[in-house]
Amino acid sequence: MYVGDYLGRRTIYSPERTAIVDAGKEPPWRLTYRQMNERANRLANWMRHTAGIRKGDRVAILARDGVEHLDCFFACAKLGAIHTALNWRLHWREITEIVERTEPRILIYSDDFRENIALLERAIRSTPHAIPVYLHIDGPGIEGSLHFETALQSGPSDPVTCENVTEEDTVALIFTGGTTGFPKAAQVSHRMIAWNTLNTVIHDLTHNDIYLNVFPMFHTGGLFVYTLPQIILGGTVILVRQFDPARVLDLIERERVTVFAGVPTMYQMMTQAPNWARADLSSLRFCTSGGAPLPVSLILQYVQEKGVRFKQGFGMTEFGPGIFALAPEDAVRKAGSIGRPNFFVDARVVDDDNRPVGPHQVGELVLKGPSLCSGYFGDPEATAAMLDEEGWFHTGDLAYYDEEWYFYIVDRRKDMFISGGENVYPVEIEKALYEHPAVHMCAVIGVPDPKWGEVGLACVVLKPGATATEEELLAFLQDRLARYKIPKRIIFMESLPISAAGKILKRELRKQFVGT
Repeated sequence: MYVGDYLGRRTIYSPERTAIVDAGKEPPWRLTYRQMNERANRLANWMRHTAGIRKGDRVAILARDGVEHLDCFFACAKLGAIHTALNWRLHWREITEIVERTEPRILIYSDDFRENIALLERAIRSTPHAIPVYLHIDGPGIEGSLHFETALQSGPSDPVTCENVTEEDTVALIFTGGTTGFPKAAQVSHRMIAWNTLNTVIHDLTHNDIYLNVFPMFHTGGLFVYTLPQIILGGTVILVRQFDPARVLDLIERERVTVFAGVPTMYQMMTQAPNWARADLSSLRFCTSGGAPLPVSLILQYVQEKGVRFKQGFGMTEFGPGIFALAPEDAVRKAGSIGRPNFFVDARVVDDDNRPVGPHQVGELVLKGPSLCSGYFGDPEATAAMLDEEGWFHTGDLAYYDEEWYFYIVDRRKDMFISGGENVYPVEIEKALYEHPAVHMCAVIGVPDPKWGEVGLACVVLKPGATATEEELLAFLQDRLARYKIPKRIIFMESLPISAAGKILKRELRKQFVGT
């Protein structure tokens, strides 16, 4: 069955082309499509016959970027299982909660996170959520853990498919921050992947492209924006364990990379790398930037010093992820725009009554098209609320478009801010702060930061007679949240602005501390 067997089908067409360069290995691994397909078949056979994985089972991975992520994804796709990549930036308690909700039957991990895996395993070993099989990619692993490569190589290389997989079946869960304070798992189907690939090919890729991925593969940006479309199209994907600006510049030059994508912070850091001045970036057809508007001064620096053309885009975990694209020739003329909708994406801006508005009128951005996810795993209420009566997906983002149908984001989802390319939802931080016995009321907002774009500012009201210091509360949060979620500052206030309905007015806090 061709649905799900991405590598099996691509190997028919281009078996000896280089599929993956894992530059995180020393020396780098260079794998053809034939070799990648063999690895996926071996892992799938091992999963099926030794670990008992069946269609719909979840297989989790907590690891730095590397070929193992793709081994896992493609093996799951062949079996009809569900690839579940976990955010390694989360606190182990947060990971435990996700594991308890998704109940993976296998957890693959790299040695960087062995301590977290040990804490997780102890927490769930005597519960119904216990994970039967752990595979470690490197290092010694926890007790009872099997080596990933040993397991993979022990499986036969016979072709594997699941004949009853359809385009509507879920192949991956990608976690997105939610307004409820717990990450929701967007269900990515084969249909969503196919339509996103078509949109990406129409606007971006060719058969001969070489793409360097620096996004973590637990993100939709790492796995689905360019990586999967490149593999389906037969190009080459280069992987690194994590973003390093000097390393990236060297790889672009040495591997003759044609497509690169990053967030504005990454592009800024690359200009400060020691090898920036001598780096040869002439192989790049274009760079793509997303996550936040790219400053015009940075665009001009890349154009003038390196001859690099920029595309800008806008995507979401639940939709696309490729939704909008701004062509390189418009990068300066339409600075601040997310561009026009991709070919098979319909977009509107609507008012509070869900009626379309005209150019330059601010409203909510809503979307429709076949690259929408299939709801949220284990959350039927959120899934039912995903679309309105006419089938439009409401992003929660305020936007407008101009006379040429270029769209602009005015404000992001209520309260959410982006720090270093990561979505941060204040309700998660506030929930943790409220666990401290001295905290009476709190509100978290995003404030500008020259390095990370935005960082958190927590406004706290203490209980009468209680005491707490900024250092104490920050340490309290460090034991409960991922580091990127922890506010940069905590300000103690006598009271917070409250509406007549009893809600904290965060817009008043933004006026006070941000000026907008």
